[in-house]
Amino acid sequence: MGKCEMQTRGELGQKKRAPKGHMVVYVGEEMCRFVVPISCLKNPQFQRLLDEAAQVYGFHSNGGIMLPCSPSTFIRVVKLI
Repeated sequence: MGKCEMQTRGELGQKKRAPKGHMVVYVGEEMCRFVVPISCLKNPQFQRLLDEAAQVYGFHSNGGIMLPCSPSTFIRVVKLI
């Protein structure tokens, strides 16, 4: 499961990189930062979140991957993986 660290939008990109085999995603309006294994990309529920993010934000981003769901919803999805 990911670790949540609260950040403001101005702090995006100021955290150190995710460990090898992991990626960072930002969730919800609070931009809660989660470090999750890359293996999450294979999960259909995680892929749905990425598809929704593409519809909401498009494919271009100045920061990390942003997911348009609440942190609690994201945590439920990650627990199912």
